[in-house]
Amino acid sequence: MDQKLLAVLNIPEEELGKGSPIALEVVQDDEMMCQAMAEEILALVRENNAAGRHTVFIWPVGPVGQYAPLARRINAERIDFKNVHVFQMDEYLDDDLDPIPEDHPLSFTGFLKRFFQSIDPELRPAPEQHHIPTRGREAENWTEIQRLGGVDMAVGGIGINGHIAFNEPPEPGESISDAAFKALGTRVLRISRETRTINGFTGARGAIDLIPQYCITIGMKEILSAKKIRFYCNREWQCGIVRKILHGEVSCHVPASFFQQHPDAKLTVTRQVARVPMGALR
Repeated sequence: MDQKLLAVLNIPEEELGKGSPIALEVVQDDEMMCQAMAEEILALVRENNAAGRHTVFIWPVGPVGQYAPLARRINAERIDFKNVHVFQMDEYLDDDLDPIPEDHPLSFTGFLKRFFQSIDPELRPAPEQHHIPTRGREAENWTEIQRLGGVDMAVGGIGINGHIAFNEPPEPGESISDAAFKALGTRVLRISRETRTINGFTGARGAIDLIPQYCITIGMKEILSAKKIRFYCNREWQCGIVRKILHGEVSCHVPASFFQQHPDAKLTVTRQVARVPMGALR
């Protein structure tokens, strides 16, 4: 193994994030992480509402634990989300490149629609303010983002290979420059083997065959254009990739490493993710 990479992977918990241009917050557990996500979202909406501005987000379905407490707080605290626009990060596609049905247990679109329905009608955004990436209309994402004045905050999680949304790193033998990768917009692509494997573990009890092979994803261009980037990690298997993102080489081979070049990027991770990765037989 490359010695520089080995050194990065062995950064101790107490040194994690030091010297990185990406801000880091370590919280105790999943519940605290989800509370932090909800609070970050609510604080921005309150700020923009007070200033008479709309709020534009890019949102994931994964992590998902923030959505139930977020809806509860919106309803309980009467926080107006009518001027909120949400660009959905991605969606699975079937073998014909059509979106999986909204009632499919893995449908991101269905999940977010149910979230919006859980908000009281007088507080929830209009359905057309939930922007769903659509095959054949990929360029509309960027056009609409520009019309709205840009993305205020991109929120999400990070894949085992460093992907953000479904922006997978180049496959072996595939050549693309970092500049070209950063400029990629919303598009249809084939999901990597690594991603399908880990998603099979987390979303299908290990049944990799149940994970679709294709997706549509918002692009690096849209995510990196956001004024604020706030990403969250709570899986034990993220210990290594978090270190590469914070301290490793900036490269399209670790897409989230481009956060190092963003003026306002922050990672929030749970204590188990901050631990040093260590191989063990068990």
